[in-house]
Amino acid sequence: MAKKPSPRTEFVLFDVIYEDGTQRSNRKVPGELLGGLDGDKPALGFLIEQDREIAEKSGRAPLGIKTVRRSGQKDKPNVKEWKRSA
Repeated sequence: MAKKPSPRTEFVLFDVIYEDGTQRSNRKVPGELLGGLDGDKPALGFLIEQDREIAEKSGRAPLGIKTVRRSGQKDKPNVKEWKRSA
């Protein structure tokens, strides 16, 4: 008899760059939080909460998040910055 498919939690991987310049790659965010009208914005809240829990357990202050982007996504230069340097 065939196995019943179990519900699988799918994750989307994000790269997080902190205000001090450090980077953490491939941070998992549940896919069910993403999409819809907000797109990837809910990922930031999830990652902030995750960092807060980690900081609480380690006894250190959480770092401020500067940038969040999907892993493997290339940076698009800001048009205004690009024009200034040209």
